[in-house]
Amino acid sequence: MNVDRAVLRFAGFIVLLSIALAWLVHPYWIGLAVFAGLNLIQASFTGFCPAAMLFKRLGVRQGIAFK
Repeated sequence: MNVDRAVLRFAGFIVLLSIALAWLVHPYWIGLAVFAGLNLIQASFTGFCPAAMLFKRLGVRQGIAFK
């Protein structure tokens, strides 16, 4: 697995977790999915992704998108 796939997998997990929490706990948890989506959009423009930086520090090998 490389950083690119790890970031996409993590973002998908966060979105699904947000939906489950909104359904089971409180609708305001949808804000977590909104945050994840906005972060993905800004990363597509700037190339800056905090999750990618975290995965790099954890030793996940580098991918093409996040350098």
